[in-house]
Amino acid sequence: MMALMFLLAAFKLGEQAFTYHDLSQDKVQAEARLKAAQEENEQLQQEKEQLVDPSYVEKLAREDLGMTKDGEIPYIYQKK
Repeated sequence: MMALMFLLAAFKLGEQAFTYHDLSQDKVQAEARLKAAQEENEQLQQEKEQLVDPSYVEKLAREDLGMTKDGEIPYIYQKK
């Protein structure tokens, strides 16, 4: 009877050890996702602050959208 109790206790401890390991891995992954999200949030906050600067908005319009001012002729080159 005592051996059976010992085996049952050992089984439960082993099961808990596996559960603890899985939870530890989940925590590490969650912390990595949180850090990545915080870094992305910081970058977006910086960009948001720059969007009130007219020269930054003009730079984005020119570079990303290919927009020009009146009378300007866009120069388009192809990368090889």
